[in-house]
Amino acid sequence: MKKCFFFTCLYLFMYQQLLAQEPVAPRKDQILEKHGHQRTDPYYWMRERDSQPVLDYLSAENNYAKTYFKALDPLVNELLTEFEQRIDPNETSAPFILNGYQYQVRNLDGQDYQQIFRYEADGKAVLFFDENERAKGKSFYELAGWAPAPNNQLLAVSEDFKGRRQYEVRFRVNGKYLKDILTQTSGSMVWANDNKTLYYSKKDPETLREYLIYRHVIGTPQSADELIYEEKDDKFSVSIGKTLTNKYIQIYSYSSTTSEVQMIDADNPKAQAQVFLARKAGHIYELEHHENGFYILTNDNALNNRIVFSRLFPSDLQSCKEIVPHQSKVLLEGLSVYKEYLLIEERTNGLLKLKLKGVEDGTESYIAVDGETYYLGLAMNDDYAAAKLYYVYNSMTTPSRVYTYDLKSGQQEIFFEKKLRDTNFDPAHYVSERVWATANDGTQIPVNIMYKKGTDLSKAPLLLYGYGSYGYTLPDIFSPTRLSLVNRGFVFATAHIRGCKYLGEEWYQNGKFDKKINTFTDFINAAEFLGHMGYCDPARIYANGGSAGGLLMGAIANMAPYLFKGIVSEVPFVDVVTTMLDQTIPLTTGEYEEWGNPQDPHYYYYLLKYSPYDNIHAMDYPAMYVTSGYHDSQVQYWEPAKYVAKLRTMRTNQAALVFECNMDAGHGGGSGRSIERLERAKIYAFILGLEQGITH
Repeated sequence: MKKCFFFTCLYLFMYQQLLAQEPVAPRKDQILEKHGHQRTDPYYWMRERDSQPVLDYLSAENNYAKTYFKALDPLVNELLTEFEQRIDPNETSAPFILNGYQYQVRNLDGQDYQQIFRYEADGKAVLFFDENERAKGKSFYELAGWAPAPNNQLLAVSEDFKGRRQYEVRFRVNGKYLKDILTQTSGSMVWANDNKTLYYSKKDPETLREYLIYRHVIGTPQSADELIYEEKDDKFSVSIGKTLTNKYIQIYSYSSTTSEVQMIDADNPKAQAQVFLARKAGHIYELEHHENGFYILTNDNALNNRIVFSRLFPSDLQSCKEIVPHQSKVLLEGLSVYKEYLLIEERTNGLLKLKLKGVEDGTESYIAVDGETYYLGLAMNDDYAAAKLYYVYNSMTTPSRVYTYDLKSGQQEIFFEKKLRDTNFDPAHYVSERVWATANDGTQIPVNIMYKKGTDLSKAPLLLYGYGSYGYTLPDIFSPTRLSLVNRGFVFATAHIRGCKYLGEEWYQNGKFDKKINTFTDFINAAEFLGHMGYCDPARIYANGGSAGGLLMGAIANMAPYLFKGIVSEVPFVDVVTTMLDQTIPLTTGEYEEWGNPQDPHYYYYLLKYSPYDNIHAMDYPAMYVTSGYHDSQVQYWEPAKYVAKLRTMRTNQAALVFECNMDAGHGGGSGRSIERLERAKIYAFILGLEQGITH
């Protein structure tokens, strides 16, 4: 008995020592008051970027994460090896045409970044731009965009060397860079037709809102650039583009609920911008130019959009001719205009279709696609007078393919097909299907699942992925890294919950503002359905989401912690109320039309109901792996840092709680494919480790 007692005491001592390794953040209670309501935030001090206490805490958390993953290192390395064996280290993109030249993006074995090749007149591929050279010696690098001038002599590139999404634009001619450098840009840029004038947008250095459009002339300093447009409504941002006809440069002002387009004659860089159709609260529109006039995709009297036509800039929509009427069950998601055809992206019952409509005769036809779990979208189509269209297809079980579609004959051909390095991979060995879960209010929630044939679903672990905000619909695409989970007997599922537009605009509207909780309960109901209906082992359900999907992860952890064995939350938006009350934080004011403005008591108390940080309770939580980027411009690092610190003091069990802050990364994680794969391998290793009983 004494020996057993000794070992019991030794075990308890070792266990306490192990638990003591978890970082403990100092508490400095800050009282936050609004609308006569007080909240106490013990970790408000973590906002002090670059202060020693913050750096010390993040370092402690990163060291703890390193210690935790040490036991998982063999599994991480095993997964990385699988990724390498499955993915061609020299994989390439489909060739594409831009400004009359054919380009191709290539990866090179042993290199983290991509190379862009251009095919010359003799058919020879010549190295055009090497990201590896630009990234040399840098801990982070992102090529946000590149744009050759219309005559292909000058090249403009926008780059980020920090991860904060504040881009520098540089210009190259004959392989050498000019002295011109444009700083604090958004990364978007458009050439005028004179080959020396570039339009670009700038951000507010504090809030990072894109709100200024400038005109730069090559050879002049940025200080001499002319301000073309300033968006003064802080709920709006701006972007720029160019019509496929190359006739107009477009300035888009947009919020979540309203938009406005201004046009500039691309042949006359000194021309003033003209408003195409004045903004009206609640009206969202976009337009495409045709030599005969303008086609407008609008939500005017059309929840799911309609298409109208005007020969000139219209005074109002009533003067326009309706081309495609509104349909209650069909979301018109996108519009492209070519010389002889309109290409309309339609979403019906969640599935995207490409519809062609003749400009002259109005005849309609569809590009046919089978199945219920696929992704369909346009590839690069740069030619207004094109005889062929390029489109992309892939599914949860099929790698990406680019097809050509002959606009006259309707003939389709595979133009490019992405192959896996693993020659044993066969799509026929996998199953994907769509099921419909029932929400608490009776609504049917579409869920797409994938698994390997022969898997005993009733005993299988499940990874459920979700997002559900901003109307963004998760694409049901193929992932070569995901096979490492599925081949180990996992079921992978994507829940198309309210807050996206999978089932149309109404599906989005029913998952925002004061209906936001539908997003969270839909995800919970989807998980319950999959467990109850035998699509997985209900005791082995894992959840994953990032950014606003991280908000989802935080909400479900508070609302249904018993349902999930583990949760992976990437760059999560979890301190909703405090962030939405602080207009100095990047992008806050523009978010009011998604979440509601907490300056209004109604939204303050509604946000307070689900804000993950504010709703952490003293209860058992599932195992969690939370990630962040120190330079994140979308979700500030302190949100997940505070969240984890509070969880450590409140949770009543000792499930794994691991937080990792990449000190060289932004919202999209680290840069370079080796870092990207490592991050994915660690997520899978965390989940697989829990399956193997590794919890500390």
